Amino acid sequence: MQFEETMKHSETTSQPADQAAGGPSGGAWAAPFSAPFAAAFPGPFQAAFNAMPFGASAGAPFGGFFSAPFSASSGPPFGLPGAPAAGAGAGSLAVPIGEAIAALGQLKVPLPELAEMQADYLQEAARIWNTAVSQPGQSPALPDRRFAAADWSGTPGAAYTAAMYLLNARTLMKLADKVEADEKTRQRIRFAVQQWVDACAPSNFLAFNPEALRKALETGGDSINRGLQHLLQDLKQGHLSQTDESVFEVGRNVATTEGSVVFENELFQLIEYKPLTEQVYERPLLIVPPCINKYYILDLQPDNSLVRYAAEQGLRVFLVSWRNADESIAQLSWDDYIEKAAIKAIHLTQEISGSEQINTLGFCVGGTILGSALAVLDARGEKAASSLTLLTAFLDFADTGVLDLFIDEAAVQVRELGIGERSPSGGGLLRGQELATTFSFLRPNDLVWNYVVGNYLKGEMPPPFDLLYWNSDSTNLPGPMYCWYLRNAYLENKLSQPGALTVCGVPLDFGRIDAPAFIYGSREDHIVPWEGAYASTRLLKGERRFVLGASGHIAGVINHPAKKKRSHWVGDHLPTDPKEWLAGATEQPGSWWTGWAEWIRSHSGQQIAAPRAQGSAAYPPIEAAPGRYVKQKA
Repeated sequence: MQFEETMKHSETTSQPADQAAGGPSGGAWAAPFSAPFAAAFPGPFQAAFNAMPFGASAGAPFGGFFSAPFSASSGPPFGLPGAPAAGAGAGSLAVPIGEAIAALGQLKVPLPELAEMQADYLQEAARIWNTAVSQPGQSPALPDRRFAAADWSGTPGAAYTAAMYLLNARTLMKLADKVEADEKTRQRIRFAVQQWVDACAPSNFLAFNPEALRKALETGGDSINRGLQHLLQDLKQGHLSQTDESVFEVGRNVATTEGSVVFENELFQLIEYKPLTEQVYERPLLIVPPCINKYYILDLQPDNSLVRYAAEQGLRVFLVSWRNADESIAQLSWDDYIEKAAIKAIHLTQEISGSEQINTLGFCVGGTILGSALAVLDARGEKAASSLTLLTAFLDFADTGVLDLFIDEAAVQVRELGIGERSPSGGGLLRGQELATTFSFLRPNDLVWNYVVGNYLKGEMPPPFDLLYWNSDSTNLPGPMYCWYLRNAYLENKLSQPGALTVCGVPLDFGRIDAPAFIYGSREDHIVPWEGAYASTRLLKGERRFVLGASGHIAGVINHPAKKKRSHWVGDHLPTDPKEWLAGATEQPGSWWTGWAEWIRSHSGQQIAAPRAQGSAAYPPIEAAPGRYVKQKA
């Protein structure tokens, strides 16, 4: 979930492209395309593109070209494409991507569509060329924020290169759309080649970026020197800088809501926060954040902290702070995360607060963990939850969006044999940087190449941004736990099938959870598509409310009412089809937090005097929040 929606750069590009040529007719248009492509894809990719076989190389379209830049690697998480290292050109892709590209040799584009695309391409290429030659003062339109600066439109050569790049990108995307293949294969092709096309943008190369060249001249080369220093620093720290990380420190200016760690074990610390009202509701709130990231996405700064906001509503707030996994817990399983963490945290919150029932909230995979824990407890006869809030979380993994494209049996088995229970060591670590890289490359122009250009070509330091600081603070996961989740949730979707899985010794059935549920999805979420979040309404049996927020996975959730930003949709009726729900929903301005606060207060019981200290006699404070675990680096 890393990521991604933090900056909310909505691209206006002519869509970056994929590449798939028709088998029998590709050679017919190889010659007229070679020169324009070579001009529009510069640098180390020029020779490759010049020789790009629109139909013929080693008997298969693109066979030779893709063999090197998209070679198979160990394969990053979810079976998704890997990522170029900071400042790299193309990088490698995971096994499924390499196989998808290799399979292009077996695919075809229908001849009529191919001929039409060729004609359209040549017509538009001729128009761009004629404009460049006959009207040198009039630059072609460049509807892409990467080329928005005046340096691009004001430099004829740069404007022509950018215009041809965008034309090529559009054409390649159309080719991918017309490939005769099943939809999943076609989408894999689109994704894989889009990564390559985004990497090849002329803006990513110093020699072809007029903004970077102008800055180098104005600074006497100092911008290039600073860019090299930034590159060396990023190589040293092991990830691309998306913000000035020196500005932030966990516990000093992020994760600052006052509280105490009142319990810890090998998997998590339990934080209880200091009440911010004289009276609190008798039923506390337990928050289970995603273990894939640090919890403080929910407690960044006072003016965007969901934790603080909940406490201001009179709730007694407890939160799970996951341990950043190391080799000592590399063999722990999904059952361990449910029994030793989520269920343990529920019982502790009940015991410390003295309330038999508690409010519960799960965010992203934290929602999946929390839902599993409540279903296990229900199977044991424990009705622990007075309410359940799910924020951009899956219980049903039938619609997982772009992540589904690169998850198949082969990819999952690779992970299981490498770091799962079936591995020689019985388990290993999924490194946090792999997850961070994967999620960044779901939005490569916003979260990768934008910073390559700014940090290295222009020598600029990205501005301080708390959300991007959190985004770079990655976490490790135990391999067996991750592999179980990958197979049973993403690949086989067994979590949503009543009784299909045994978790902590009991058959898992989300239908046993009859607590009132507040289910939230973000409309532009590409990690948990809102339709996938909506699917939870069909699994849970209690009173249910679904709310749809504007924006994406992070920005949609972290939307304090005081900001007066964005909007959300509400609707009382819950039809089976999410699109039918949206058609009947009402859009309301501002944050969904206010509606949630009113809803959760109605399930929180009576108000009582706020406790004067955190914890209890049995569980006294161990240390001040945010605690040690959240400060551990991957």
